[in-house]
Amino acid sequence: MSRRVCVIGGGSSGLTSIKCCLDEGLEPTCFESSDDIGGLWRFKENPEADRASIYHSVIINTSKEMMCFSDFPIPAHFPNYMHNSLIMDYFRMYAEHFQLTKHIRFQIRVLQVKPRPDFSRSGQWDVETENKKGEKEKHIFDAVMICIGHHCHPNLPLHDFPGIDKFKGQYFHSRDYKTAEEWRGKRVVVIGIGNSGGDIAVELSRVTKQVFLSTRRGAWILNRVGQQGVPMDFQLNSLRHRKSRLGENKINQRFNHSLYSLQPKHRLFSQHPTVNDELPNRILSGTVQVKPNIRRLQGSSIEFDDGTVEDNIDLVVFATGYNFSFPFLPSNMLPVSGNKANLYKYMFPPGLERPTLVVIGLVQPLGAIMPISEMQARWATRVFKGLNKLPSMDCMLKDIKHKEETIAKRYVTSQRHTIQVEYIDYMDQIAYQVGARPSLLGLFLRDPGVWLCVLLGPCTPYQYRLRGPGQWDGARQAILTTWDRMAGALKTRPSDIPEPKQSSLLLTLTVGAAALALGYYWNIHNHPSLLIALDPTTWQDKIKPYLPVLW
Repeated sequence: MSRRVCVIGGGSSGLTSIKCCLDEGLEPTCFESSDDIGGLWRFKENPEADRASIYHSVIINTSKEMMCFSDFPIPAHFPNYMHNSLIMDYFRMYAEHFQLTKHIRFQIRVLQVKPRPDFSRSGQWDVETENKKGEKEKHIFDAVMICIGHHCHPNLPLHDFPGIDKFKGQYFHSRDYKTAEEWRGKRVVVIGIGNSGGDIAVELSRVTKQVFLSTRRGAWILNRVGQQGVPMDFQLNSLRHRKSRLGENKINQRFNHSLYSLQPKHRLFSQHPTVNDELPNRILSGTVQVKPNIRRLQGSSIEFDDGTVEDNIDLVVFATGYNFSFPFLPSNMLPVSGNKANLYKYMFPPGLERPTLVVIGLVQPLGAIMPISEMQARWATRVFKGLNKLPSMDCMLKDIKHKEETIAKRYVTSQRHTIQVEYIDYMDQIAYQVGARPSLLGLFLRDPGVWLCVLLGPCTPYQYRLRGPGQWDGARQAILTTWDRMAGALKTRPSDIPEPKQSSLLLTLTVGAAALALGYYWNIHNHPSLLIALDPTTWQDKIKPYLPVLW
């Protein structure tokens, strides 16, 4: 008998969880409370209760090559940074290609998930659902995948803002913001300088009389457009930047954060960076003014911590993040306090007798969530089948404690940093569990072209389909053509101007030669036959065809 899996949520994490279940021969049933797929990325004019909601203009902060599912590249003609409507188009393509929609039951809300009386033996769950007519239904599942995301419940800390109850203007959470036009000619305060706060401040500043952007700590501002116009995450999420991170001095070369009243006391990667190409220009033009935290509100006036007062404020937007919870679970099974939940690798509750419950997508990476959720689902489904084993509860608890200590040392104290992960490190950790982590030495010996692409970056999701369970025959070609798809979306006008000569060829060959010597040192004593395979002339001929693609 096929094992039945309950997937809660039909967003990006839910879709890839359904697909991974099918890949492992499991039988998924997805319950989606709305009438469509997409989760966070499906724009609706009127937000629905307990559901994520975005504003009309949202463009993703990760490029298409870094956000796609690992065996389904985004079409080459799609722009590198996609509008939410194009992300929905991609999700529909993915769902249609792998025939996922037939496994989704729409407008079904999950009311309760609890272990069955014989859970210690069976690992099964009782799941109660309710349809739009109020009709309830009970189900039995062998495993449960929670894919509800962490942008459903807005954090609105009104108690931190004295006088808000008597404020004469309007206020709401960024979740309820949709377009700027109705605020034309008004004076607006945006609280919070995360990605939503920065985007909303910039958009409002085009039509309002004045926008004030209030921030307690300041922030480092990254931009989507990286060096030479390449997407910034191509450079950030690559093996060569794991140690030599983009420095604060380099960030300040674009604009001096101190001069713009933005520079924080914390270091560049001690807080989740804000990605915004336009904010410096809006500050430079005066349409956005950066302010410190709010001290109090009085009528229609707002006093800031530096003693300055701004009068006649019409709107306050709270871009203050979200809280997550699992209301359908027993309260003692996965308690959440201060946006913290005890989960092994952010996935598995460590105290369960049977590892048949998993949370997918509850992470905050400097990068896209889609490939991470996919990797988590690949591991989880193999755990459900008994093909992968989890460590003991003590080992899991030690790992959770170590994770919390690491976060506390590195990041400023904040709700948004409780689920923070490093994209490459975390992907490698989970891929190792699956058996899909690429071997650089193996690639170097077997396929030097792909080895160079993986070594020099970017760290695309395709590399986790080169080997092991879930191996995809198209992964190699997808890796080799990554830069072609990136550049192809930009070449929308014919040009007779020749491409510039590749200036980094010498550097690339030097890196290749160093790795060649390292491989020789590691292997020659045990594998004399490699003397022929590692002949520099042979390897140079193999590597050369790929160099123009990389540089």
